[in-house]
Amino acid sequence: MSAPATDPVWLTLIGLGEDGLAGLSPAATRVLEQASFIVGGARHLALLGATSAQCMAWPTPLEAGVEAVLARRGRPTCVLASGDPFYYGVGATLARHVAASEMRCLPAPSAFSLICARLGWAQQDCAVLSLHGRPLERLAPHLQPGARILALTWNGETPRKVAERLVALGMGRSRLIVCEAMGGPRERRVESTAADFQGVVDALNTLAIEVVADRGARIMPLACGLPDDLFEHDSQITKREVRAITLSTLAPRRGELLWDIGAGSGSISIEWMLRHPANRAIAIETRADRAARIGRNALELGAPDLRIVEGAAPAALAGLPTPDVIFIGGGGTDAGVLDAACAALPEGGRLVVNAVTLETQAEIMRRHVAMGGALTKIEIARADPVGPFHGWRAAMPVMQWSITKGGAP
Repeated sequence: MSAPATDPVWLTLIGLGEDGLAGLSPAATRVLEQASFIVGGARHLALLGATSAQCMAWPTPLEAGVEAVLARRGRPTCVLASGDPFYYGVGATLARHVAASEMRCLPAPSAFSLICARLGWAQQDCAVLSLHGRPLERLAPHLQPGARILALTWNGETPRKVAERLVALGMGRSRLIVCEAMGGPRERRVESTAADFQGVVDALNTLAIEVVADRGARIMPLACGLPDDLFEHDSQITKREVRAITLSTLAPRRGELLWDIGAGSGSISIEWMLRHPANRAIAIETRADRAARIGRNALELGAPDLRIVEGAAPAALAGLPTPDVIFIGGGGTDAGVLDAACAALPEGGRLVVNAVTLETQAEIMRRHVAMGGALTKIEIARADPVGPFHGWRAAMPVMQWSITKGGAP
């Protein structure tokens, strides 16, 4: 007769609300009673109260606490978290070290669920993000007329700063609702327009925004090809119409990494990242002033995670993570740049080169003959005043070469 299988689960994640033990399910209560080691934030342990288990507050840095949890493998261990541990919580961090078969999760309602319940908003219709330890500029792509946004803040100053930003963008009539300490005896709600917001709020808060845009508000279009004046630049920028075509050729896919060589203002890599939150980009720029400008543009337009490498290709490419896609907007005729780019791409990787000068155009024409791919000439003309009338003023034509390494992926 075979021995009974042992339960491989040793780690339990429990979502704990502001109502403490009273809000736990019977299953969660039993786990806490049986746990010999409990980890949580100081606030969570205070809500837990007296216990016979050994308790540890999360240290700084958090990784030291993760090591302590892993050292307990095989013994009943409990981690307390706010609401749903896998919704902007510690669950994802622990899951990188502990197999799903070794843990169970008993979540409580997330802060997003609670605030939607308070306001009568459908959560699936809201943009959901965390501003806890993250730049406020992450809001930028979501600030669309009529949008509803839910944001974790965990900082009493953040709602005021968000209100100030909305006013600066011409959205001062937007509705702000701050819900503090939801689910517990200290729960409180502060509501006003962004322009009138003067609330002093608890650090434990969740922010809801209903966007109202005034005439002339700075709204980011949802299409590729953002207006040039949204970017700080010194004319070294892929112009709006050409940028829209270039993004279409680059064909961003979720989670892909772009190298933007000769990034200029960073417009291509920033718009690449705005196509999907999981997209990544590295902007390579020789000039220090332009590299700094790229950083300001990325922060302002909601792509603060853009990585910027100051240096000249091909030397600056050494040691960078393997790209899925490469765009060359400048320096295409510099010695070794195109060869290094082609060598860095994996099979199925995509390369797009925009050439304005005759010298770069000649080089990509030669490459096109030798390697194939697609060659496109982009010509744009804009109506400009000619005395009291108007005429077409042609911009410098752009020749674009695109190729997939090894053929279609």
